[in-house]
Amino acid sequence: MTSKKIVVTGGSGLAGRSIITYLSEMGYEIRNVDLAPTPGQGIVATDPQLTDWGWTDKAGFVRYLYADLSDLGNTIEILEGAEAVIHLAAIARPGLRTVGVTFKTNMDSSFNVFRAAGLLKLKRVVWSSSETVLGLPLTPEKLKYAPIDEAHPLAPESAYALSKTLTEEMARHFNRWTGIPIVSLRFSNVMQISDYDSFPSYWQNPLLRSWNLWGYIDARDAAECCLLALEKDVDGAPEFIVAASDTVMNQPSADLMKACFPDVPVKEGLGKFETLLSIEKARTLLGFEPKYSWRTHIAGTS
Repeated sequence: MTSKKIVVTGGSGLAGRSIITYLSEMGYEIRNVDLAPTPGQGIVATDPQLTDWGWTDKAGFVRYLYADLSDLGNTIEILEGAEAVIHLAAIARPGLRTVGVTFKTNMDSSFNVFRAAGLLKLKRVVWSSSETVLGLPLTPEKLKYAPIDEAHPLAPESAYALSKTLTEEMARHFNRWTGIPIVSLRFSNVMQISDYDSFPSYWQNPLLRSWNLWGYIDARDAAECCLLALEKDVDGAPEFIVAASDTVMNQPSADLMKACFPDVPVKEGLGKFETLLSIEKARTLLGFEPKYSWRTHIAGTS
């Protein structure tokens, strides 16, 4: 990219914090747009009445702006001057708001970000889709094969998942209209290092985490994938499953499938702890290779 100015919407959230930290380290100038700043991350709030709202300054402080992405004019204003946008802002998961509020908020914000990106002629949009589009919670009736990949039929089961599924179609629409690549990242369950301490509580009962095929993604790897989605030469509006290379379990992946999905076909040559959320497309087209695993955090589990 000729410019390194990036807007991150929803940058104060779990994944957003890691993404902003990593992109800042990689030389990008960041503007965090959210409903609240991130405490303790060196964020400077600027006066929204100023013409120059600022970016990351020389001391590494990330500029924060409050913005209502349900308003198109507001969205255009906060994206002006950016080269690209990473759109994470959304009701983060089912159950946080009513189904109507969840659906409307997620759809409106994405529509306005995509439209504003087109009007301003941004070079790239990267946005956070979700593994939930695949049919979570997965059941033997819904799961056709494993590892599950981007070709698997979609089956959104909540207003949240439906909003993500329809936004993927919206991304294709805006790509056709604008020609801007719009990359959809279907993040698995985003984890921080501190979350790994809870993993042993799953190991006695594989059913506890079978709902997403025992998947997860380290927040640092999520950040790396966002960088690749920004910088790699891609066209159209592709979707990518983004997960760790292994599962949350200390049991072999083939054994997990036999225990919970005995009639579902599993590919030959499955690695011992290999993820059952296929990341081959992200590996091939983005060069994504997860670097982090809970197995280096909890001793004696490999």
